[in-house]
Amino acid sequence: MTYESAAQFFTDLQARADPSRAGDLTASYRFDIEGAGSWHVDVAGGAVAVTESQEPADCVIATDEATFLAVVGNEQSPMGAFMTGKIRVEGDMGLALRLRDLVG
Repeated sequence: MTYESAAQFFTDLQARADPSRAGDLTASYRFDIEGAGSWHVDVAGGAVAVTESQEPADCVIATDEATFLAVVGNEQSPMGAFMTGKIRVEGDMGLALRLRDLVG
């Protein structure tokens, strides 16, 4: 699916998350998207709750909106974006690697 904005992605995330793949994941994420906003994503027992917030989280992912949209649109490799500094991760790197389980 192609998203026009980060806001649209996060609005849809709660409904799109796959509980069967993220069932054992308990974590909080914050996505800081430059020029678009910050979203807090709580995952527990397969349930996903999304709020627009700058609340602290176990894993913080920061990037610009163009890079974010390219990654969620499968036009850019998340690891490639990370290795070239287009995506920054703070906190638990292992949780960042589990994101595919959540939205895969």
